[in-house]
Amino acid sequence: MIRFVVATRSSFDNFFTETALGRSLALYYPLGGIQVRVFESNTAGLPTVYNQAIEEARTQPALLVFCHDDLHLCDFFWADRLREGIQKYNIVGLAGNLRRVPRQPGWAFIDEKLTWDARENLSGVVGHGDGFPSSNISVFGPSGQAVKLLDGLLLACESQLLIDKGLRFDERFNFHFYDLDFCREAEKLGLSMGTWPISVVHQSSGVFGTPSWRAGYAAYMDKWES
Repeated sequence: MIRFVVATRSSFDNFFTETALGRSLALYYPLGGIQVRVFESNTAGLPTVYNQAIEEARTQPALLVFCHDDLHLCDFFWADRLREGIQKYNIVGLAGNLRRVPRQPGWAFIDEKLTWDARENLSGVVGHGDGFPSSNISVFGPSGQAVKLLDGLLLACESQLLIDKGLRFDERFNFHFYDLDFCREAEKLGLSMGTWPISVVHQSSGVFGTPSWRAGYAAYMDKWES
């Protein structure tokens, strides 16, 4: 069973008609094998709701897909892709970095000026826009590579592995830096992470430099000190 875990400001019913992810998943519901844990009208931080979904999975194991609600799934074979990816890596995402550097403020950046890392260190492809075809495509680097950091746009992992390893999202982070922190905690536990080719279009290109982002970065630096 594949279970999407998504926090949204929409109501449950409107999620499937108003959001990119909801409209995408509505197409595949009749096929079976898919569940969606929707945290509707959500105001809590993503780690809080993600951790709740992990605890709920103690009695209902699944391949959990933590995903933003503004993501269009454009790949008809996304379920097969996810299963293929999870056979190779413990945690699968769409884009990431093969390395980490000190004081890294994002998976793709190397310094606080938001300087992009060299392309040979990046992996994954994500389209951007309001639907397909996308307005543009970010080709970070070849997919299917082992990475140190993953973009939190989509993170997939078997629920039983998260429970067995005691891996959770740190609730000191609300929206920013929870993904980098999660990856570093996963690495400490010896879990493998990698990108996988799945065709998607994201309606956002990311938010950086805002007061909440800076607060998240400060908390991240306070925890990891590098």
